[in-house]
Amino acid sequence: MKRLAIVGAGDLGLQLANLARISGGYTLAGFFDDTRSPGDVVADSEVLGHLVDIEPAFALGQYDCLVVAVGYKHLALRQKIHDRHVDSIPFATLVHPSAIIDPSCHIEEGTVIYPGCVLDMGVSIGANSLLNVGCVVAHHSEIGSGCFLSPAVSIAGFVRVESGCVLGIGTVVIDNLRIASGSRTGAGAVVTRHLEVPGLYLGVPARLAKEAMPS
Repeated sequence: MKRLAIVGAGDLGLQLANLARISGGYTLAGFFDDTRSPGDVVADSEVLGHLVDIEPAFALGQYDCLVVAVGYKHLALRQKIHDRHVDSIPFATLVHPSAIIDPSCHIEEGTVIYPGCVLDMGVSIGANSLLNVGCVVAHHSEIGSGCFLSPAVSIAGFVRVESGCVLGIGTVVIDNLRIASGSRTGAGAVVTRHLEVPGLYLGVPARLAKEAMPS
């Protein structure tokens, strides 16, 4: 059993702790969270320290692998944490046993896949992405790194979702489309054409409501 440390002790962190328990192969070593005090107890596990303590704690052997439980509202921070530690600390990949994943799929480290997800033939999921409950990704589609798919997102075949995208609950993407890095969709959006300008897209069909701010 690998000892898993979770970055973030909020609601998402509790969900990932439960998912790790259900998926098997992990015991919970504890949490890292800047809003908690070291030694606090969350979900029967200890807060090991703040974000600056992640690498020192690994060097001391306090845990074996890491996963990031920072949600879509702080996507840049989520990716920053991953990128800072990916070359020095192993990242866990959490997959709920009810998920249906074709053997031909490629899933990179740090990815989290919730209950009821379906990944068809040839699907690729980039590192540090999260697929929430009931997402369906059809054949030969690609989800880039650091993406966050809300519940019940449906993606048709040969779609490319580039890095750092957030797809809102119930988003539908038809086949053979590209969604530019940094794009977001609102709840129930139906994407029927390429989303080439990063920003927030709403409606049926999805239209640009607000361009993304320059980083």
